[in-house]
Amino acid sequence: MSKHKNNATEVATQILQSLRDDGLLSESTERDSDVLDHLANVLVYAGFPERDVLTKNITILLSDIRGFSNIAESYPATDVVQMLNRYFQAMGDIITSYGGTIDKMMGDSILVVFGIPQERESDVENAIACAVEMQMAMSKLNKTNQSLGMPDLFVGIAINTGSVVAGDLGSKHYHEYTIIGDEVNLTSRIEAHCLRGQILISENTYELSKNFVEVGSPNRVEVKGARDAIDLYELYATERPKNMEVPRREGRKSPRIKVSMPVIFQNLAGKIVLDEKYSGEVIDISYHGLLVETDVKLGKSSEIKMALSVELFSDRTTDVYARIINTEKVADHYKSSMEFTTIGTEGVKAIKQYVDNMVGIG
Repeated sequence: MSKHKNNATEVATQILQSLRDDGLLSESTERDSDVLDHLANVLVYAGFPERDVLTKNITILLSDIRGFSNIAESYPATDVVQMLNRYFQAMGDIITSYGGTIDKMMGDSILVVFGIPQERESDVENAIACAVEMQMAMSKLNKTNQSLGMPDLFVGIAINTGSVVAGDLGSKHYHEYTIIGDEVNLTSRIEAHCLRGQILISENTYELSKNFVEVGSPNRVEVKGARDAIDLYELYATERPKNMEVPRREGRKSPRIKVSMPVIFQNLAGKIVLDEKYSGEVIDISYHGLLVETDVKLGKSSEIKMALSVELFSDRTTDVYARIINTEKVADHYKSSMEFTTIGTEGVKAIKQYVDNMVGIG
């Protein structure tokens, strides 16, 4: 964030004016902006002016492109950077229009704060509306991507409200005005549970917005760093500052077909793929998800890595990552519905072609 740079610019302006008042500098010239920028950078580098460390109650928004690493590996670097810059430009325009401040961009993630530097009563409703409009903007972005031969992007967004510490962190080599604290970490954990095109809000945010939002049933999950399980709410719509609905993702409109495909999978612990392998059978498939029958119970909201071995992939397998949406016991086995979180471009095309052919719409 730029609070320290703004303060430095103010001080630089005062220095420049003082020098002119004392007759040590000539009157204003067209080079004033260059002089001010140079002075401000010197002040920032020297750590002046002093910035207060604040504890504030704010609302945090964290967005992330699902499966971006695979996209980055599958397309030319220049095309990926251009696509990412289009995305950042569109999202940045929306964020600033709702009074959000971009704290940082981390790869394909955007961390946004509402309440710093200025706190508003509407911070929570602005953050929620901002997230909805960000999801709404993805359709237009993806049409552009398709016209340029690039893949669709799907974003997960987490929103949390709580107390953070804001201050200037770093050294002479690098420093920034940013936020830290448990609520920042919690927002990151919530974002990890987001599916493609989904917005999840925390209990704190829900309590502050329940009078004007529409959400799904609470989903109780275990998150790293929290003593107890927490409830997450999927956001469907908001009434403030105007009525807006989160777009229905294409995955939810996909046709589903009955199949019988063997599958080998491994559980994930965070981002680490565990060694032990399990077998199961895919009994239902759509563009963006599966229904799998297994002998072992898969935890709700857990994630697995699969190597699908089906005819459409010939003798090759494609690694697919999926999050468990629901698990139920049927007789002596378990049925788990899941949605893809990461899947290669080749896999996406092959599954869509397979499903379309099976239902006669391809």
